[in-house]
Amino acid sequence: MTSVPDAQTPATPNTAPAPPVAEPRPVDRTHHGHTFTDDFDWLRAKESDEVIAHLNAENAYTDALTADQQELRTAIFQEIKSHTVETDLSVPSRKDGWWYFVRTVEGEQYAVHCRVAAQDTGDLTADWTPPVIERGVPVPGEEVILDGNAEAAGQPFFSLGGLAVSPDGTRMAYATDNTGDERYTLRIRDLSTGQDLPDTIPGIAAGLTFDRSGTRVFYAVPDESWRPYRILAHTLGTDPAQDQLLLEESDPGMWSGFGLAADRTELVISIGNSEIAETHAVDLPESPEQPLGPVRLLVDRSHGMLHGVEPVTLDTGSGPGRHYVIVHNKDFATPSPTPAHAPNNLVSLAHRETVTDPRTWRGVVGHDSTTKVDGAEVTATHLVISARRDTTPKVLVMPLAGLGTADQAAPVEPDFDEELYSCELGQAPFESPFLRLGYSSWVTPTQILDYAVEDGTVHLRRQVEVPQYDPEQYLVERWWAPAQSQHTATDPSAGGVRIPLTVIRRRDVEWDGSNPCLVYGYGSYEISMDPGFAATRLSLLDRGVVYVVAHVRGGGELGRGWYEDGKKLTKNHSFTDFVDATRFVAQSGWVDPDRIACMGGSAGGLLMGAVVNLAPELYRACVAQVPFVDALTSILDPDLPLSALEWEEWGNPIEDPEVYRYMQAYTPYENVRAVDYPAIAAVTSLNDTRVLYVEPAKWVQQLRRTVTSDQSTPLAQGGAPVLLKTEMDGGHGGASGRYRAWEDRAWDYAFILTALGATELTAGAASAAGSAQQV
Repeated sequence: MTSVPDAQTPATPNTAPAPPVAEPRPVDRTHHGHTFTDDFDWLRAKESDEVIAHLNAENAYTDALTADQQELRTAIFQEIKSHTVETDLSVPSRKDGWWYFVRTVEGEQYAVHCRVAAQDTGDLTADWTPPVIERGVPVPGEEVILDGNAEAAGQPFFSLGGLAVSPDGTRMAYATDNTGDERYTLRIRDLSTGQDLPDTIPGIAAGLTFDRSGTRVFYAVPDESWRPYRILAHTLGTDPAQDQLLLEESDPGMWSGFGLAADRTELVISIGNSEIAETHAVDLPESPEQPLGPVRLLVDRSHGMLHGVEPVTLDTGSGPGRHYVIVHNKDFATPSPTPAHAPNNLVSLAHRETVTDPRTWRGVVGHDSTTKVDGAEVTATHLVISARRDTTPKVLVMPLAGLGTADQAAPVEPDFDEELYSCELGQAPFESPFLRLGYSSWVTPTQILDYAVEDGTVHLRRQVEVPQYDPEQYLVERWWAPAQSQHTATDPSAGGVRIPLTVIRRRDVEWDGSNPCLVYGYGSYEISMDPGFAATRLSLLDRGVVYVVAHVRGGGELGRGWYEDGKKLTKNHSFTDFVDATRFVAQSGWVDPDRIACMGGSAGGLLMGAVVNLAPELYRACVAQVPFVDALTSILDPDLPLSALEWEEWGNPIEDPEVYRYMQAYTPYENVRAVDYPAIAAVTSLNDTRVLYVEPAKWVQQLRRTVTSDQSTPLAQGGAPVLLKTEMDGGHGGASGRYRAWEDRAWDYAFILTALGATELTAGAASAAGSAQQV
């Protein structure tokens, strides 16, 4: 049975309440001649009153053991609040005849979506220059099209999974989730009355769009494993049961999605996973009386390549014609019988009539071992390429005129002063003479820029205001840590593998070996930890914490090879890279080796579980957010959410004994050791569909009964408790609402700072805070 501590009994300086103990109920799992006995699998019975009681008991225990951190949590929350302009707004973005923007209001959890009418004077620059809108001040003619706070009223959770307005501006399609399980309900609102139409479609995936007639809405439906597999078209005013099925993907290892062409004349349907893709297109009629065109295959999966397709009309010498810009990872122009592998992608141009034959594609941007092409978009006049070089996201711009011919112009890249930054395409309206860019760095708050494609001028539309923040007080450096495991697809040289680290600190932190440190990582799915400002991070930096981001293999920071060298049967590189990075930082002279914490979430939570098994002695504390710590059990069950899709990331342990043995050797739950571990906080959500709450719930039980560290002494006194914190109304991202998110971050940081003995502001930060309060 589950023992429940008395939630009213506070932790005292020398004692702590007993943790909840889940009764062992052994279940054997046998694969490839290996049997694993799982004592806590019964905790996955989400609807069980006993399981809910256990999770509530864990929360009560966690509350009791962290009650002494409440004052610090409150201080951090107030610091985050002080660095945030609570009543604020976004820069308006134009679509059709309207400028759309969002407002946030002090005290309100969610954004308010608004619009104001645009003008068409014939002067493109004037017509596409956003109006100046003031925070808290309504604009004449401003309309509220969706108030997230009103939609969330009375709901335990609220998330918006898509919002689209018809081209004539009269109707809005939107999707909401009120549980956190990321299954949304689609509704249509008449914007002239503010009333919803009868059209209601529950259980859709995130993402939706109107066709160009404004009478159809496209959406996707997930299967029981949460994989979007059906793409449908709903005609407004009709029974959803009669919705037109455009495509159904039966392969459980393939994900389906869709998007409109920039000129809205085609719907592009994408199918794929992390290793292979297929693309179809549907012609969209202008008149609602005309039927949708047939589903046409553009690039077949039989070519065995990853790719993305963007339709475009351009003249390549024989008059205007329909073409496709294709970003892909196989070079069919090579004379070899088989196409050459181009892991960092290249860009080609294909004619509509011959697009199915890659041998007819014409080169636009060739493969570069130092630059990864992530995607491409088009406007009426230009091609925009999203790329990555030396870990940095960049944008390249080139005219459509002459594309794919000898007259093609060279790409142009907006230039910035900082070394480590992110420049990403935010919006590329088809008719606009501007590209909307987002610029940020680790210490520079986000800037919204409009880049004029014709002359390359950059117009600053907004600098996100961060009160009580002086960027000159903070410093960012790039360090390189030598890796223990030297194999890599990107660097086979004798010099070995070097792991890029981003190191952020206050300038007044001294090189005396006494500073606390937090190492953060992710390292999966080719997702990169890109430069970006976070006001929440200031609460760590202002307490002297050296904040380190370890860009380990498995991420995409150094191109496709960096990712491929940290997945499947090389996944261990992610873990050893993080440990090597920590050791490098510990020996740098900047930090106290006994005051290092680690943090990561989701697949980064798997990283946390693995590294504390590998090298628990390196860390004083670990925060594992929605951690994927029972990876093998989950991926062995094809009926669990997304399991089949995960085979392309981790391998298929059901069919491949080598994959099974490899995963069994690193999956955190099955490899907890009887040695001293750091203090651990596993943070999860009951309704998370990506990483089920049962994984950290089981992991915590296994840790508590196995590790030899002192779990009874309070954290502030050097103890190493193992805690589980479950958001009972949340999803993969935790609770909904910005203030709830701040509370969650304050909880995580208070746990880390308490463990590191870094609860007080540095002298410089305290002085700045005092000056700000006086002002």
